[in-house]
Amino acid sequence: MRVAILRRSPRASFSMDVYADSLVRGLRTVRPTWEILERSPDLGAASARQSNVLAGGRKYYERYWRYPRSLKPLDADIFHVIDHSDGYLGYWLNYYHKKNVVTCHDLINLTQPESFKGRASFPVISLTAWKFAVQGMQTANHVIAVSSHTKKDTVEHLAIASPKITVVPNAVDPRFRSLSQDNVDVYRQRMGLADDTVLLNVGSNNARKNVLTILKVLKSLKHQGLSAQFWKVGADFDLEQKTYIEAHQLEGCTTYLGQPDEEELVRIYNAADILVAPSLYEGFGLTLLEAMACGTAVVAANITAIPEVVGDAGILTDPMDVDAIATAIQNLQSDDHHRDQLVRRGLERVKQFTWEKTAEQVANIYEQVLNQKNAPN
Repeated sequence: MRVAILRRSPRASFSMDVYADSLVRGLRTVRPTWEILERSPDLGAASARQSNVLAGGRKYYERYWRYPRSLKPLDADIFHVIDHSDGYLGYWLNYYHKKNVVTCHDLINLTQPESFKGRASFPVISLTAWKFAVQGMQTANHVIAVSSHTKKDTVEHLAIASPKITVVPNAVDPRFRSLSQDNVDVYRQRMGLADDTVLLNVGSNNARKNVLTILKVLKSLKHQGLSAQFWKVGADFDLEQKTYIEAHQLEGCTTYLGQPDEEELVRIYNAADILVAPSLYEGFGLTLLEAMACGTAVVAANITAIPEVVGDAGILTDPMDVDAIATAIQNLQSDDHHRDQLVRRGLERVKQFTWEKTAEQVANIYEQVLNQKNAPN
């Protein structure tokens, strides 16, 4: 079988790069005789002399016109659109009579449109284009949802029939693992830590990530005498968060660690005590798996897809309840037995989430789609 993996443009989305890279590796493991092709739009770098309008126009032309047309001569049995934001490709692929599957990761822009604010130079145009793109999933031969919650949103907001959607969860790379205590101690010493409880958050700074609530929790813990540090990885603190840090004298217990490579990120997970993830919406929540794989305790939100990922291997709370989150952290800090129990559950739970298992389920979907009669969508 020849499979065409239709990726986002290079470096357009770190999480989509992880998904595509991991899925391709998994497919080559479980179906070694298959030929895997990879394609992506060439959005290019805008010239310094180009205005935002010209640069944006070029990207729209490449993404919505030239790139789809370039797929017509591509010979493949199945085309897999890796990201729902490229769901519009389904319109073209159907026109070319090519079997296609699309992965839906989340529909937050439909369920919580306010979260789109501040994420584009021309938000009305961008959101309209995004809605057009995801509606293209309606034309796909099959849709893969990364969680049951995402499947539910897809059925409700795009009116795609439930049997046409299969839940195939994401997975965690085996390079995320527990390190020796000596390695952890060395890293913590390098960071100037003593017995501080280290809270960690990994990811973007979108409003749905609810980072300000973590800072409020940190303030509460500080007032209660708990020595805690908060490490932020991924996007830096925004202006509102930096203002809050300064107003409440939290500069000495907050650290932005940038965007480390995977090896460094594994060290950070291991050195931290608790991943705090009070997200207001997650289509899946890959950082939860990464933390558990590294033996880091998890305190996370009890909504959207997060409970599907964490199961009984973490503490789930109302993401806006500062007192509940602070209490959960204090309990883990004071009860080593409870913390160790959750860590063991997490290490056991992540064994369910391997990219080989994910790839096997995806490969089965490809085969089912190819066996379907050529009936209209």
